Amino acid sequence: MRTLETLLGGEWVTTGEWIDVHDPADVRAPVARVPALSPKDVTRAYDHAERGFALWKRTSPFDRARVLTDAARLIRGRLDAIAADVTAENGKTLTEARGEAGKAADFLDYYAGLARQGYGTLLHDARPDTRTHTQREPIGVILVISPWNDPLITPARKLAPLLATGNAAVFKPATETPASGLHLARALHDAGLPAGVLNVVTGRTAEIEEALLDDPRITGITFTGSNAVGNRIRRRLADRNVRFQGELGGKNASVVLKDADLAAAAKGVAAASFGQAGQRCTATSRVIVERPVYDAFARLLVAEVEALTVGPGTDPATTLCPLSSPRQRDSVLADLDRAVEQGATVLTGGTADTEGDRAHGCYVRPTVLAEVTPATAIWREEVFGPVLALRAVDDFAAAVAAVNDCDYGLAAAVFTRDLGAAYRFADEAECGQVAVNTTTTGWDVHLPFGGFHDSGTAYKEQGEEVLRFSTRVKTVAVHFGA
Repeated sequence: MRTLETLLGGEWVTTGEWIDVHDPADVRAPVARVPALSPKDVTRAYDHAERGFALWKRTSPFDRARVLTDAARLIRGRLDAIAADVTAENGKTLTEARGEAGKAADFLDYYAGLARQGYGTLLHDARPDTRTHTQREPIGVILVISPWNDPLITPARKLAPLLATGNAAVFKPATETPASGLHLARALHDAGLPAGVLNVVTGRTAEIEEALLDDPRITGITFTGSNAVGNRIRRRLADRNVRFQGELGGKNASVVLKDADLAAAAKGVAAASFGQAGQRCTATSRVIVERPVYDAFARLLVAEVEALTVGPGTDPATTLCPLSSPRQRDSVLADLDRAVEQGATVLTGGTADTEGDRAHGCYVRPTVLAEVTPATAIWREEVFGPVLALRAVDDFAAAVAAVNDCDYGLAAAVFTRDLGAAYRFADEAECGQVAVNTTTTGWDVHLPFGGFHDSGTAYKEQGEEVLRFSTRVKTVAVHFGA
């Protein structure tokens, strides 16, 4: 078992307390351990970040860009080793892990390019001999809290823009998957990021939550995770002038209209639903099908799902990996049991997979449910696993209504050959991300990302939109006359 260090104040440190990291493909023995920091260590992290910010905000944007570009190069050079650790602690396939590492490097490259541009606008001024402009400045020390499902790409998506714009960060990776985030931190450190600009807090949340969330030097928190935790953080910030960027839950729907290419739709829905074992915030978990093609589509979809190969992420033959932890596996199985109790029919899957060596892992067979109604809990509540629910509707209007009859609003897709229906769906779907004839997943680094309603906050991630979170706007008027 490897012992990993964490990054505080530009130094790699350990403590006397440890957290074991387990492989969800075989949970019998830990694969690594990381330091379990104390509340005092967290305060030290903010001390370092405060000093790091004072230096980094005055660092040339071109020097900031160089650090991000060099870190991206280092990640690509270490891609196989990083992907192996992502798979070992998260369970996803090596193909998915390599893709995640490559995309993390893409985020660093994209924001390196953006760092070289000026952020501001030249404005007309009613006063004579006066020129006015706006400029964007970093907001300060930002707390980054990332989830276990995308343990490398999510912190890269969050850290790259805030570092590019001159902020400092205290980064809390998920307890289940800290090694991936430490790879990102090491690449940035090795690329020359000054001491204190990035500090990584590995620890048990219950033990360090107060020190992590209540430090008066926090100017912003960016969080990806459950609504329960996100709302708890939001309430904790209610009387403080701290920005909160939340990417929360989703119950994403794909609509299959009667004129769609059904085979292509079945492939697209299966890919969106069962990649990473459904553990994506944008994974399709509801499918709404026009009634005339419901039976034909269901047969095609079940065939796609039953062709998946369940196994460990290290096996090249695997196309559906284990869930991230025993807790997550048991939660998904409980949701399935409740769905059946409420009248859902299992078309395929529906149980744990404990065959052979999989008996020691966190495997759930890919599942398609039918006879699901709006009153069925699994139609409305996020499952975050390899589970897909089907429902028939009479027409386009009923399909849009079914998509929008949801507390969440992250992503939706429609499959159709009708251009008018495609554009009407894009206009009427109450979601932050809308796809036509493609998957609800797969949004690139330069595309603004974030949901409506209970899926998130007003601050989007990705693209230039994220600058609204990581910078503040200053207006400057210069009088140059006599």
